[in-house]
Amino acid sequence: MSYAKVLCVGLVGVTGHLVEVEADLAPGLPAVVISGLPDTALHEARDRVRAAVVNSGQRWPNRRITLNLLPATLPKFGSAFDLAIAAALLGGSGELPLLPLEGVVVLGELGLDGTVRPVRGVLPMVAAAARAGVNRVIVPADNAAEAAVIPGIRVRAVDTLHRLVSFVRDGEPLIEPAAAGPPPPAEGPDLADVAGQGLGRRALEVAAAGGHHLALLGPPGAGKTMLAERLPSILPELDDEDALEVTALHSIAGLLPAGGRLIRRPPFQAPHHSATVPSLVGGGSGLARPGAVSLAHRGVLFLDEAPEFSKGALDALRQPLENGRVQLARSRGGTEYPARTQLVLAANPCPCAKPGGDTYCECSPLVRRRYLGRLSGPLLDRIDVQVRLPPVRAAELMQATAESESSAAVARRVVAARQAAAARWSAIGRRLNAEIPGPFLRRPPWRLSAEDTAELRARLDSGSISARGFDRIIRLAWTIADLDGRDRPNREDVREATGLRTGEGS
Repeated sequence: MSYAKVLCVGLVGVTGHLVEVEADLAPGLPAVVISGLPDTALHEARDRVRAAVVNSGQRWPNRRITLNLLPATLPKFGSAFDLAIAAALLGGSGELPLLPLEGVVVLGELGLDGTVRPVRGVLPMVAAAARAGVNRVIVPADNAAEAAVIPGIRVRAVDTLHRLVSFVRDGEPLIEPAAAGPPPPAEGPDLADVAGQGLGRRALEVAAAGGHHLALLGPPGAGKTMLAERLPSILPELDDEDALEVTALHSIAGLLPAGGRLIRRPPFQAPHHSATVPSLVGGGSGLARPGAVSLAHRGVLFLDEAPEFSKGALDALRQPLENGRVQLARSRGGTEYPARTQLVLAANPCPCAKPGGDTYCECSPLVRRRYLGRLSGPLLDRIDVQVRLPPVRAAELMQATAESESSAAVARRVVAARQAAAARWSAIGRRLNAEIPGPFLRRPPWRLSAEDTAELRARLDSGSISARGFDRIIRLAWTIADLDGRDRPNREDVREATGLRTGEGS
């Protein structure tokens, strides 16, 4: 037999596609040709596979070898095809009877000594195999626990090419994934650690309940970073669908924690202010990899010292914040990653950043305007909650921690508010108030009365807020009503929402 094929999976972004690895061995000058839009890493597979086959005690066929990856129009990236290529090649040469691999997806990178090394993105690859109707996969041993997360899939693992050959040829058993242990206890900073800052705590709770973006402005030591770092602690755990999506993104980025469990806690990303545009929104040569905004999907993206970020990096976030997705165009094709995250910005009011705030500031009004002007108007217009935090007073700082409300207590209110919003918007397939289109809230039966929105409409007519700001204040009002257990916002809710949006409630 001079022809064989083995199933594999290729990734484009976070989406997997079933790939058939074909091998044809023909008489002629010995050579290896790979077709099917392979990238550089895949072109180099010919040398890795050859060394692995020989060092595993198998005979390398001295014939003209053509390897084709179907569909040929789909770009192929990475080294996850190595093991499938080796199996197809040995099957085509007659060394292996490939009947045991029929209908089995084979994934893994080969070392020169024949070891099978882990690869990125196994979770979305196995999920793609399941969607295609394949229920058996063979993966590297270090990826076995990760692959076993997908329900309905029989996962087996190999640590060497020799083990795979022994399984196919002699029926030797493969490695079974270890049973996942209990999830580790939830750890992290608690909201009870924050001294004072009643307004900041309220803003954080409203942002968490409605999925709203948040900007915190205040002097050093006011608690901006402490509040932002505690936002994930009051967010509900991810459901199965969101957890699978978030875990897949971290798998592609090679950041999946050990243990093979789904990520249930909302992720938290806090890139340094020197971060580049590709590191924030995604990029790289060949296959564009997810950036911080995608790794924070269904979680929190925190930009501390936000005015210190480059203007290009900040403005690059505007489209993902609006659409909840990042679309990256490259010469070899486009890639799309989910990016439904909560953005939290923290900034000092001026470059001198005196601890006492405006009282001790040495900056001129022009310098202050220029500093905060680095945060563009279009970006700030997408931030629902914008609050100014005062300096912490001595009495607040010395207050006993036990007197402050914990994250667990706040989280219970956030969960109840989110459940109320999800029940209300389930008919249109939305879950959070921040996701509701503005025109929808301006039409019956959700339009608020003229009496409740009179002050807000006056602000819109005077130009002090934009039309986008009007819609975002209405969304905030719905979140405040949900937190307080009301079916609809009233005038006071709209007034509080206006203060949280404009910073006038500070």
